[in-house]
Amino acid sequence: MQPDPYYDPYDFEIDEDPYPVWKRLRDEAPLYYNEKYDFYALSRFDDVEAGLKDFGRFQSGRGTLLELIKSGATMPKGMVIFEDPPSHQCYRGLLSRVFTPRRVAELEPQIRKYCVDALDPLADAKEIDFVADLGAKMPMRVIGMLLGIPEDDQQRIRDRIDSGLRLESGEMPAPRELADAAHAGDFAAYVDWRVENPSDDLMTALLQAEFEDHTGVRRRLTRDEVLAYVGLLAGAGNETTTKLIGWTAKLLSENSDQRRELANDPSLIPNAIEEALRYEAPSPTQARYVAETAVFHGTTVPQGSVMLLLNASANRDERRFEDADRFDIHRHIDHHLSFGYGIHFCLGASLARMEARVAYEEVLKRFPDWTVDLERAVRARTSTVRGWDSLPAAIG
Repeated sequence: MQPDPYYDPYDFEIDEDPYPVWKRLRDEAPLYYNEKYDFYALSRFDDVEAGLKDFGRFQSGRGTLLELIKSGATMPKGMVIFEDPPSHQCYRGLLSRVFTPRRVAELEPQIRKYCVDALDPLADAKEIDFVADLGAKMPMRVIGMLLGIPEDDQQRIRDRIDSGLRLESGEMPAPRELADAAHAGDFAAYVDWRVENPSDDLMTALLQAEFEDHTGVRRRLTRDEVLAYVGLLAGAGNETTTKLIGWTAKLLSENSDQRRELANDPSLIPNAIEEALRYEAPSPTQARYVAETAVFHGTTVPQGSVMLLLNASANRDERRFEDADRFDIHRHIDHHLSFGYGIHFCLGASLARMEARVAYEEVLKRFPDWTVDLERAVRARTSTVRGWDSLPAAIG
């Protein structure tokens, strides 16, 4: 007899390929309970989508990682992903004003330049590392430009962010102080400099923007709130896009016929990026604090519990997507859950999509054929994102 399905978000062996486990959860335990870490999990598309929308019962204000919620840590003000209504609307609305579609669209020429600068030196190379040579460089350049962080300092900051996310073992990590995890100290000098030397960047816009907070007071962000915003943008804007670029390279290596279609017709690239997002969500799980008792599939989830919403599992739910385990750049996707859903839908989604699109437009111009070397590839082990630290591939 087969044992009951078991899911552990920290287990490296499960993380290597969680999809068979998630399929068993969807089929046999659509509301799953993990006794070791005391959490519940939803894995089907309809349940996850509903949970992401239900900000009243499933709250983000205590963190969106299992270990953060369990720690009881207080979230710093200004990290919009860790806010619930009514303060969430104020902080998100402010970020929406300074992170506009126009500002994002204006970035495309610079994003393309970053990609060209990364790829042109590899013109005669026999190998490319899709993470080290491109995926880890370009998103940091973009966020650094947006925030006004000098290029010489960007790699150091990225390395610090990476080390703060790293899992050292297959067990729940001891939660760090969130301020340390966000490395607010890395950005304090830049924020203080921008107070005295305003510029046309997002950091200056955050410092100067006025808004009405949820108490009705009209004010500007405090220094700590600006630091929280900047730390969030630097972390979220780097890691997920880096992982998306890596997963897309792997999927196109494994599906050479579809890769050649994209090389011959670049207009197909945007939908291929959507399919890559659906197929391999860079941020696969979202944790929520259960603020009110809920019932799923006949089982009561008590108030005070932690719920994991397995959005990457939901994206492979056969109840929603036909032949869901097949990668298909022509698939019609109404919507997936890789950027979340509801009030916490990722504000950087359009930027991530643009970065990935431009990256593969430039890659496929130069390298229509490649083969990823999985034996030499290095997986990233974190509780927030899933993907690769290094992904070498033979060109041609």
